[in-house]
Amino acid sequence: MLTTSKPREVTLPTIGRRNSPPCVLAADDQQHILEALELLLKPQGYKVETARSPELVREALATGTYDAVLIDLNYTRDTTSGQEGLDLLSEIVSLDSTLPVIVMTAWGNVRLAVEAMRRGARDFVQKPWENERLLTILSTQVELHRALQHAERLAAENRLLNAQGRPEFIATAPAMAPVLETITRIAPSDANVLVTGEHGTGKEVVARTIHALSLRASRPMIAVNTGGLAEGVFESELFGHVKGAFTDARTDRIGRFELADGGTIFLDEIGNVPMRQQAKLLRVIESGEIERVGSSRCKTVDVRMVSATNTDLQAASRNGEFREDLLFRLNTVEIHLPALRERREDIPVLAMHFLVNYASRYRRQVQGFDPAALQALLQYSWPGNVRELEHTMERAVLMCRTEQIQSADLGIGLPRQGSQNLEELSLESVESILIRKALQRFKGNVSQAAEALGLSRGALYRRMEKYGL
Repeated sequence: MLTTSKPREVTLPTIGRRNSPPCVLAADDQQHILEALELLLKPQGYKVETARSPELVREALATGTYDAVLIDLNYTRDTTSGQEGLDLLSEIVSLDSTLPVIVMTAWGNVRLAVEAMRRGARDFVQKPWENERLLTILSTQVELHRALQHAERLAAENRLLNAQGRPEFIATAPAMAPVLETITRIAPSDANVLVTGEHGTGKEVVARTIHALSLRASRPMIAVNTGGLAEGVFESELFGHVKGAFTDARTDRIGRFELADGGTIFLDEIGNVPMRQQAKLLRVIESGEIERVGSSRCKTVDVRMVSATNTDLQAASRNGEFREDLLFRLNTVEIHLPALRERREDIPVLAMHFLVNYASRYRRQVQGFDPAALQALLQYSWPGNVRELEHTMERAVLMCRTEQIQSADLGIGLPRQGSQNLEELSLESVESILIRKALQRFKGNVSQAAEALGLSRGALYRRMEKYGL
């Protein structure tokens, strides 16, 4: 029945999945057909999994990952309509439009082959097949599939990584010595790390430093502000989605966990994740498996998790607001970052670092600080910590008219602003002053400041970003 000519050797695709052998799912109700496919494909370097019914194909696709699917169109005895196979084909294409499906048809049944191609099959072979043609089709489709996956991953990585710089880690103050020691000791491991500290203390800088010193440094670090994700898009952003999963899902999308495979994922504001989503995060940490929204297929990812928060997760756990089992998984090692007011020795070094960066960016001939300006920097309480210092330096470089930053260029004299009549201030200026004072009063605790101002945490975060806090 099958041709027995010796197939020529076909070069297998090596793009993606770290050059793992291609895996093909073959489906036919006749065992001797499946055995013949295994005898043909395995010596060529393919992994072959088989299924004898559409139900078993669905189960395999729900749990496994394949580079191609080879399916028959008829599975019930004495049935030749091909409807079972066509329906199965439509399901597979809707599940993963990038997965190539090759159909097997009876000799001369051109009508079914045309209908299969219309429904999304990449190619077809007629029984009895020609070995060389089947191998060529498989090789071409697997290579195309892996190339598309590779291109999709690179495009998604570039969108994220191009916007993420590699900030320099500056820490000379004695208060930072324990931080440096802990980073040095745990960075080369794969231990999950929880970085705590007030808003703007540089938790992401610590995360990037840990990643850069780890064995995963050659792979991406993907940062996610979980506190800024609406609950409706949380799963889509972290785990991805398939086309048609919801109204705006026009194409497949890779999630952040999948992008970070082999590298590090940084989950900022982890304390703001709702309880329902905490359970999904815990499952990923425990099993290493993710499931795109709208898909029933699980994918295994290998990521190191670095999380950050400015809330007391221990207290939140006691109050039932944060899962205790998730907290245990996140804080294998905890690193606490002191506020900028607790490491004042770093203020001149950090200020000069930002000055040099922004003077270069804006092409300004600014070279240092007037003594009074430096004194103002050292005396200010910095409720917004390092992030506020950075924004302050950007403003100062833009406002400066000499080669040295003057006190007036800094814009941090709240007593001076407070002495003005409200009629002389814009609404934004008044709002900025109130937010600064609330943050100072609650020592940078965003939750308490938001409650005092009558704002949600998200609304306060947006205003803090707007005013450089």
